Amino acid sequence: MHSYATPYNIVRSQEPDVPVYCFRPERVTAAAKWFRESFPAQPFYAVKANPGVHVLDALWAAGINSFDVASENEIELIYNRFPGARMAFLHPVKNRRAIARAYHQYGVRIFVTDTQAELHKILEETGYARDLTIIVRIGVSNDGATLPLTGKFGANEDEAAAILREARRYADELGVSFHVGSQAMKPSAWATAMADVSRIIISASVTVDIVDVGGGFPSIYADTPPPSLEAYAAMVETSFENMFVLENADLWCEPGRALVAEAESLLVRIELAKPGSIYINDGSYGSLYDAVHERWAFPVRAITGDGRKLRGMAEYTVYGPTCDSTDKFPDKVWLPAGLTEGDYLEFGNIGAYGRAMASRFNGFGETEVAIVHDAPWPSLYNALGAEVIAIGSKATK
Repeated sequence: MHSYATPYNIVRSQEPDVPVYCFRPERVTAAAKWFRESFPAQPFYAVKANPGVHVLDALWAAGINSFDVASENEIELIYNRFPGARMAFLHPVKNRRAIARAYHQYGVRIFVTDTQAELHKILEETGYARDLTIIVRIGVSNDGATLPLTGKFGANEDEAAAILREARRYADELGVSFHVGSQAMKPSAWATAMADVSRIIISASVTVDIVDVGGGFPSIYADTPPPSLEAYAAMVETSFENMFVLENADLWCEPGRALVAEAESLLVRIELAKPGSIYINDGSYGSLYDAVHERWAFPVRAITGDGRKLRGMAEYTVYGPTCDSTDKFPDKVWLPAGLTEGDYLEFGNIGAYGRAMASRFNGFGETEVAIVHDAPWPSLYNALGAEVIAIGSKATK
């Protein structure tokens, strides 16, 4: 992997014809350091957010040694790359083969469930092992989440109490978990969820060894800066102190976006420019999935292929590379005027659910990775970051 001072140097020296992930290892180190030293819970990195090995290696080097895994492939990836890593199989619905192999071949001892059926599936495939940590996922409000995740997973109050009582019979350690939604913008969401979960624990009349407050911790995007992470940490810590759990109960969390969003940006090339529109080599089937489907406001800057200066702003329709006519940004985008073929755009803070969502539709999807060391984007972890253009925003000059 080559290293450059900035993406400008990549353009000048390489003129890449495929999208390039610009990896900033210092951003990973800063995020990992904050979660390890300033957040009151043990972090389990949510591998689904970004399974890139360079990102995983940077997290491991920064002291993140516990992982939230959702499939056998993720388990195998972590097992082979990081001997001794702690893994929690936190997908609420798992096939039997994956459970058996996770336990017997890969040494996983932590499993989640939100149904009686899944609990007994875990017990059967592990041979009713006595060294299991069983986490019961409970459904909670997703008020304040940019991307709510309610409906698919999470036991309701009555179901959760029954599952907790049954799991307590078999589990070496018993835990509860919940998820307040993705890019959760209200720290109070954790206070509400933890109070609700505590009430369920009381109604179940069980002792709980672990409280897993899930993920949802935000990153910083161009249109909606979140509260400080310190506000989330304080809310979780205070709410945990008020929960009805053992005095020595462990507190866990599953950060994904907050750990790796700042780790990567995406450098794309303009392949065609028309009056009022541009065609780029990534889009809704690639790493810009969230920009298109969720209207996510990634910061973006232009880098001209020939070094010329751009002046003024203009509205563009932005199309992706595939033959699907819906492969385009849903809203017009304000970008520097005068963009043309051979110019580049850099989309920032795309390290979470960028590469993880990309496909090879139409034969596209080839990418490269390069290390860069600049800090152009706003950061949750320090004061660095220049003013950038928000997708869909006319305000930035």
